[in-house]
Amino acid sequence: MPTVRITVVEKLGMTNLQAEYGSKCYSEGEDTCCDKFAIGDTFTHVAGEGVPAGFCAWAWADINRDVETIKFGGSFPWIKAPHTQIACCTDGLRPVIFKIEQID
Repeated sequence: MPTVRITVVEKLGMTNLQAEYGSKCYSEGEDTCCDKFAIGDTFTHVAGEGVPAGFCAWAWADINRDVETIKFGGSFPWIKAPHTQIACCTDGLRPVIFKIEQID
């Protein structure tokens, strides 16, 4: 079965946007980056399975179409490596960037 590895490659805290639009938790010293993932975390997704254990459901909804494309051998012309994609969740205040790659 096609298998995909998802790796967390970057976490961003959009402090300028958090200051303007975020709730008071951002001004009270809370970490400005997503606390669900750590850089370097990896997850495996096998065809026919659901969301990988421990993966954020919101982030999964954002990157699932890219996972499906890569899982079945697709590539994107703007990415150097075949069967690879860089995608992110759509949290505008604390986005997480993922590398998605086919591993079999």
